[in-house]
Amino acid sequence: MTDDTKNCDEVKEWLEQNYSEFMNSVLVIHTNKKGEIAEKVTGRKKEELDLLRKQANEIDSWNSPYKAIVSVMMLKEGWDVQNVTTIVGLRAYTAPANILPEQTLGRGLRRMYRGRDDLKEYVSVLGTPAFMDFVESVQNEGVELEHRSMDSDSDPVAPMVIEVDRDDPKKNVEKLDIQIPKLSRRFNRNYKRLEELDVSSMGHKEISYKSYSEEELREIVFKEITTSETSHITQLPTYGDIEPSQAIGWFTMKIMNDLRLVGGYEVLYEKIKLFIKNHLFGKEVELYSRSTMRNLSESDSTNMVIETFKRSINDLTVTDSGSSEIIDSIKLKEVRPFMVTEQEYVVSDKCIFNKTVGDSHLERLFSAHLNECDDVESFAKLHQRIGFKIDYVDKEKRIRDYYPDFVMRLTDGKVVIAETKGMPDEDEEFKMERLKTWCNDVNKVKGDETFSFIYVDEKEFLEFRDSYVDGYMKGKKKTYIDLYQKFQRYRD
Repeated sequence: MTDDTKNCDEVKEWLEQNYSEFMNSVLVIHTNKKGEIAEKVTGRKKEELDLLRKQANEIDSWNSPYKAIVSVMMLKEGWDVQNVTTIVGLRAYTAPANILPEQTLGRGLRRMYRGRDDLKEYVSVLGTPAFMDFVESVQNEGVELEHRSMDSDSDPVAPMVIEVDRDDPKKNVEKLDIQIPKLSRRFNRNYKRLEELDVSSMGHKEISYKSYSEEELREIVFKEITTSETSHITQLPTYGDIEPSQAIGWFTMKIMNDLRLVGGYEVLYEKIKLFIKNHLFGKEVELYSRSTMRNLSESDSTNMVIETFKRSINDLTVTDSGSSEIIDSIKLKEVRPFMVTEQEYVVSDKCIFNKTVGDSHLERLFSAHLNECDDVESFAKLHQRIGFKIDYVDKEKRIRDYYPDFVMRLTDGKVVIAETKGMPDEDEEFKMERLKTWCNDVNKVKGDETFSFIYVDEKEFLEFRDSYVDGYMKGKKKTYIDLYQKFQRYRD
């Protein structure tokens, strides 16, 4: 952000001369005092103005060639750009109102990767003393700033880019590419079947109906089962009937939220109401009774209603089609660049991507090991952004998505999906069983066995890896076959 249009051109020239990555990648936008693209620029034709507007509006797209924008007022309010990583304020910023520096700084505070809470984003800010004085002042509003040196030895502050490594002459992208089938979902929910819930045969344990004193009946406290935190408090009248709809409505919403139901509130509400009235306590009870509401607030009663309905709804609505069909495929060579948090990484000549980062030290060790296996032709870490996921049913009968860790292609053409595990996973057994059926479904469609999987435990892998160093397999080349023979869990 410069102080006049003449300096815009000078800044562009300086950037392109000093940084090769900015060559032909700097967009100069001359604006008027209102921050609008100036139309009365000498020699500027209407076609050129239209192109300039188009380039400015498409700056966030993958097809835009521009990495830097130089302008006088373009960072003023009204220009909706998310991908701002660096702001350089070269204006005087002498106005007492501080409106312009506020708008300038605000352009860099928008999230680039919305919905990615696991990814830390940074905006680097530098500029004139007046601008930096304003930036420092925002700390009074609770904003935390981190100061970094900017000498020639300083590392850049930015997320790490993972992309297909087309610049490495040693890599043959076509040869390193792996094609992964995308199958139709095997598990589905049919929420229309809620009407079929039979509250008289849910197989629950009957709850004893207790008696309470008048003092105990004055206030009912409903608590969350897992956290014991108070959900809501019902004040009961000291005389007359009470209205049970609040309690029944709470049970209904709790069950719907846990199961991610998007409809059927009225149907479920009536089912729960009937269940409590006639079956929960092993006898018919009066819903409008203070004693019934007090019994219902006890943790054993609360838990029984919620868990009984969740189990019954899952048993009724979750369906397994019994097979899947190939509907598309993922080609690693077509994966667009994506960002990850800056972290340690492995560079491999057998991976189509420029870097291999892992969620753990185990994954980086595993990557390095695969790179040294003679019979592994290509491999890649399966980041979520690649889009390979498998639906499965967890221990609570919820339909969820599972993202495997690695994919590799062997020299004999077989493709292997690998799961590496350090910490125990309560859904581990369900994921692996589903991965096995996924491989079977693919192989049935393809007609021959081309896909398999392997589960690698961290402790066993470290022992296995050390065996090469300690001389047990000294002099023997590393192969996937050794891994296959060592790690058999979930295979049979």
